[in-house]
This record gives sequence, C-alpha cells and structure tokens, in this order.
Amino acid sequence: MELTHLVHAELISCQSIDRRLRGRAMGSAVLLCVELDLQIKSVLKEPVLHFLLIGVAIFVAYALIAPRGKEGARIVVTQGVVDALVREHQARWQRPPAEQELAGLVEAYVRDEIMYREGTALGLDRDDPVIKRRVRQKLDVIAEEQSARDAPTDADLAAYLAQHADRFTRPGMISFEQIYLPSTATATEVEAARVSAVRGADPARLGQPSMLPPRVENAPLDLAARDFGSGFAVDIVKLPLNEWAGPVRSGFGQHLVRVTARTPSVVPPLADVRQAVAREWENERRVASLSENYKKLRSQYEIVIEAKNVPSVAAR
Repeated sequence: MELTHLVHAELISCQSIDRRLRGRAMGSAVLLCVELDLQIKSVLKEPVLHFLLIGVAIFVAYALIAPRGKEGARIVVTQGVVDALVREHQARWQRPPAEQELAGLVEAYVRDEIMYREGTALGLDRDDPVIKRRVRQKLDVIAEEQSARDAPTDADLAAYLAQHADRFTRPGMISFEQIYLPSTATATEVEAARVSAVRGADPARLGQPSMLPPRVENAPLDLAARDFGSGFAVDIVKLPLNEWAGPVRSGFGQHLVRVTARTPSVVPPLADVRQAVAREWENERRVASLSENYKKLRSQYEIVIEAKNVPSVAAR
C-alpha cells in the first residue's frame, strides 16, 4: 500500500510539473508572436519596402501587358524597306547612297523601330494628339482607297458643272474710263463735269487727281470691285456703252464713268475646265466617303460625355 501511495504521489507531481512547463512554453510562444508582430509592423512602415513593392508590381504588370516572345524581339529589314530608304536619300541628295551611307540608313531604321517598340510597350503612344492625328490620317487614306471607284465620265462631270456652275463661272470683263469727284461735289458740279466730258474735254483736266486709275482696260469685274468697291462694280454693269454717265458712288467718292467695252460672265464649256471640274468632283466624293465611313464607325460606339456644360453629341 505504501508503495502504491508513493507511485501515485509521484505521478501527481509529474503531472503538475508538466502543466507548469506547458504554461511557461505557451507564455513564451505568445510573447514571441507579439514581438514578431511588432517587428513585421515596423518593417511594413519602412518606405524602402514600399518602393520595392511598387517596383515589383510595375515589373509584373509590364510582363503581363507587353510580353515579349521571340517574334516581338525580331526586326526584319525587307528589300522593300531598303528600297524606300534609297529612294528617300536620292530624292533629298540627288544621288544614290554610298555603301557606308546605306548601312547608316539601315541602322537608323533599326534604331527607330526598336525605340518605337519600346515606347509603345510602355504605353507612350497613348493620349498623344500627334500620334492620334497621324493614325487618323492613315485610316482616312485606307477608307479613301477602299471607296475608290472608276474615273468620272463626261456625263458625271457635265452634271457636276451644271450643279455647281457658280464655282466655274468666268467673271465678266469690262473696260471703262472714270473721272473722280469728291463726295462733297454738288449735283451741279457733277453735271457740269459730265457735260464737259461729253463735249470732248480732256477727262484728266476734269475732277480731282486720285490714286485710282483713270482708265481700266479689259479687267474682270471682281478686280474692279476690289479696287473701287462692290457697289461700284454692280452699278457700272448697268451703264450704257460709250456714254459718260453718273455719278457712280464708291468708297472714295463720286465718279463719272464711260464704259467702252463689256463682256458678261459666262459658264465655260466642260472642255475648257475639265481638269478643274474633275478635281472638284473627286474632292467632293472623297469628303463624302470619309464622312460616310465616320458615321458608320461612330454608330458602333457609345459616346458618354461626363463633363458638364458640354453640348450633347450623341445625336450627331
């Protein structure tokens, strides 16, 4: 019995010691975790770590957005590229490039291609108005080529000329003499000068000197309008031929005018203006084609204007 009691007491003592040891171990573990947590928080507050993480994020994003395989790192200089470089050099310097010059041209092309690829991989082409404008111009050229049709027929050009006759009308021609009178001249003075001119007096001795030409020979009406004013050009068309008449007013004053020759404006025949009509016809077709192509593309997009005080363009 005594032996049994001794063994039992020893077991109880061992269990007590074990519990105490476990308690101490757990306490040490908790203290270690608390200390480790404080160290981690301290490290996370370090700016160096922040910059390191940002750099890693940028590197990963670049690798995902612009992966580079063997094809992406391969630049092929075709014979067509070399021929274009030679033509450009010859057009500029009026001679073909020497061997060393050609090597330099090719190296410059390779350099441009490398820098372009690296820049686009970094997104440097985004939101650049110059690049956007250039890309738009290329797209317009493609749209024009796709919509190109056969050359216009004579019937097409004749119809266009008739529809836009005002663009090709040749202005009327006119020849005249004029006597300048100041705006302060009375009706009696004007009439006296007119009677003297009719009787054969020298027009140069009548009226007052001015910078305006006393005689205009075979001039377009628009030129007379430029020199004397549009109202003057309109009025002299109505005057009788070879008679002193007036006064005709201009921006300078009053004039006595004798029209010696007059040719009305006329729409020329197609044969005389075919090149000009064809050029205008082609330009109008090109503009219409670009407009139609833009409308088609625009219909595929939803336009959202988030800025305030901007007129809506959704219905355009």
